Amino acid sequence: MEVEGDDTVHKPWETEYERSWEVLQEDREGRLHSTLDEELYKAKRRRLFERPNSARLGMMRYLFLIVDASRSMADKDLKPDRIRCTLKIVENFLAEFFDQNPISQVGLIITRDGRAEKLLELNGNSRVLMEALKRPPSCSGDPSIQNSLEMTMRALKHVPNHASKEAVIIMGSIASCDPGNIFSTIDELVKQSIRCCIVGLSAEVRLCKTISQKTQGTYQVITDEIHFRDIMLQHCRPPPAKANAEATMIKMGFPKHLVNGPMAACLCHLDQRSIDHVTTSGYFCPRCSSKYCELPVMCKVCGLTLVLAPHLARSYHHLFPLPMFRETVLTEKLSCTGCQVIVSNKGYKCPECEQLFCIDCDLYVHETLHNCPGCVSSVKVQDTTIIS
Repeated sequence: MEVEGDDTVHKPWETEYERSWEVLQEDREGRLHSTLDEELYKAKRRRLFERPNSARLGMMRYLFLIVDASRSMADKDLKPDRIRCTLKIVENFLAEFFDQNPISQVGLIITRDGRAEKLLELNGNSRVLMEALKRPPSCSGDPSIQNSLEMTMRALKHVPNHASKEAVIIMGSIASCDPGNIFSTIDELVKQSIRCCIVGLSAEVRLCKTISQKTQGTYQVITDEIHFRDIMLQHCRPPPAKANAEATMIKMGFPKHLVNGPMAACLCHLDQRSIDHVTTSGYFCPRCSSKYCELPVMCKVCGLTLVLAPHLARSYHHLFPLPMFRETVLTEKLSCTGCQVIVSNKGYKCPECEQLFCIDCDLYVHETLHNCPGCVSSVKVQDTTIIS
């Protein structure tokens, strides 16, 4: 049996489904909005309130992103299919992750046919990671959570104890093909202090919930593409550091950018063997004079972490987050300080400058901007430069 659409012919299970929980309502201005949007906004604000303000955070993060590439990822409940939707959301996640965690590193692992394959080692260059995701992998067989976690543990074994060791698993299947006792692997994860977070694309699985609970991670099942994106962006914020995490001094180098330096090949692209990367400009390591085209990066010759001062300053908002705005019921129509949209029912005021914001600007200020526009505009800048 087939159902004929306007242009194409679909199977019954491929047709669009009706979201009965999305009920359109009309506000005082005559605009239509969905009740689901309001619930998502409330959930985001609730997560902002739940953030611990005085917790010690793991600022240097070593994270492995494990993507399920089994046959279940070829399903079309996410458009155009699960694997392509996942790769697109992962690209957005990597861009936001390195923007908020510039001194961290990410590795990529895919699992299919009962095996785990490492696409990319731990790397601090978002461009290299995104290039590895341009071509979607073929989906076949079943995933293996145990093999993926074993590979992650081997890669994170030599990471220093002061760093935060994490694994984020995007799981589309409800089954896992494991060669041994996975509970012994979970115990080893706990010993090595590796935090595992799982994002489910199908239904809730008991094994995934057990892994996340024992490793002090999170386990969430998506409802649609927007919810999928919001869940991934939650992992951009550094998690609370382990109680037994060591506080050690970390050596970092601040290289100079030379335009007319010595002619040398960039160590970022040694494997490409291209003459385009043999130039006189670049960042030169202050210890061994190795050249790199982008920062931050760990020097391949001397092992020194090379960063710029803005990279460290960008992590400031994690340690001292912006205070939450007060929810205020309005008796008259006022304009939002951020976008100048008229706010008639409910607004949010900054506790410092008492400026009013709509709910969209409230979320944008706390999740992306990390500075109150009203407070910044009221500060008289004399001899101080404000870096946002």
